[in-house]
Amino acid sequence: MRRAVFSAQLSVMFAALFLLCTCAPAPEPCTDKLGCVDIGPDEPLKLGVVQALTGKVAALGREQVRGLELALARRGNKVLGHAVQLLSEDTGCNPEGGANAALRLVADPKVLAIFGTTCSGDAATAAEVMSKAGLSMISGNNSAPFLTSIGGKRAPKWAAGYLRTAPNEESSGPAAARFAFEKLGIRKAATINDGDIYTRGLTDGFRQEFEKLGGQIVLDATVNKNDTDMEPVLTSVVNARAQLVFFPLFQPEGNHVLLQARKMSPLAKTVLMSDGSLIEDSFIQAVQKAAIGMYFVGPTPPKMTPGLEKLAAEYRARYNMPAPTIYYISAFDAANILLAAIEKAAVQGRDGRLHIGRQALRDALYATSGHAGLSGQLTCNEFGDCAAQSFNVLKLTDPASGVEGLKGNVVFTYAPGQ
Repeated sequence: MRRAVFSAQLSVMFAALFLLCTCAPAPEPCTDKLGCVDIGPDEPLKLGVVQALTGKVAALGREQVRGLELALARRGNKVLGHAVQLLSEDTGCNPEGGANAALRLVADPKVLAIFGTTCSGDAATAAEVMSKAGLSMISGNNSAPFLTSIGGKRAPKWAAGYLRTAPNEESSGPAAARFAFEKLGIRKAATINDGDIYTRGLTDGFRQEFEKLGGQIVLDATVNKNDTDMEPVLTSVVNARAQLVFFPLFQPEGNHVLLQARKMSPLAKTVLMSDGSLIEDSFIQAVQKAAIGMYFVGPTPPKMTPGLEKLAAEYRARYNMPAPTIYYISAFDAANILLAAIEKAAVQGRDGRLHIGRQALRDALYATSGHAGLSGQLTCNEFGDCAAQSFNVLKLTDPASGVEGLKGNVVFTYAPGQ
């Protein structure tokens, strides 16, 4: 009798286990060549965030994160019903930091994609790691030509799965060169970079265009990051008899070049020009009157629209301050392209489970066309460039008007192909 009761209990137990097993559906079989990510009904969707969160460009990294946060807030911080979990890694804006940050993220098989980076140097190393692991990555701030394309051909640091919504600065150097040669009548110029692929790319672009126009590069110099004594390189500028110095450096190196150049009487009439990395209030506040007469080349800002005004209001409400730069806008656009591609690539199960192929996600990103971004209409090409190229040359005349006054003083615009 006891044996019969025991057998009946076993039968009930196995039947219950069978029902439990059949009620929990197995993951979809993966046929994607790069692998798949399966997200359970109650699991969050994991996104890696790789930005410069400390160091001299941390303010730019923060703007990238805020652009992503604003995009997620519009969706109630959910994608296809799943909460989004952001796994943040700091690169320090250096190549080693980019590689290490990406390695930590790709070690988690549930991380679907990466949002980053801030700097182009760490983008190159992070993108290489990301690409080999089969992930996708999109940036709202990288702009070095070396990351995507140069002259319509694949650039040296191109990596499959990497895209960006900041314009390729392939035309930034040529914009500066054309303005110098055609508008200022400059025939002898010097360039200074810091060896980074971003600054080197800009000075190379300047040199190529300037020489093509008939100008002469009399000095092509490199300083080290964290250098403070710029007198040796500026003395070389004097000896080379350059009429203009193009130095697309970040702070504080760019500050040192400007302030020390102003103290050298032989450079009193030498034109000084930098790029978008110094189009910041912090730079103007630091150098004040020393920057009067200086030129800057940077991306043409988006035109103010009701949509942009709404986003600016959301920024102020969320962070209790106006946005210090415009770079959160391209970050917002990058985030929306990524989130839309995830929604397109995902296969939803009846129980809320998500099945996402990594190649399918890449394909969806590259297929982005006519996206109505707040920075402009965005269409991603095979190299990962999604934004059209357009650059303004600005002249600083009144430090008291700050960065907004500088951005309003446009003296030249270069938009190839438009």
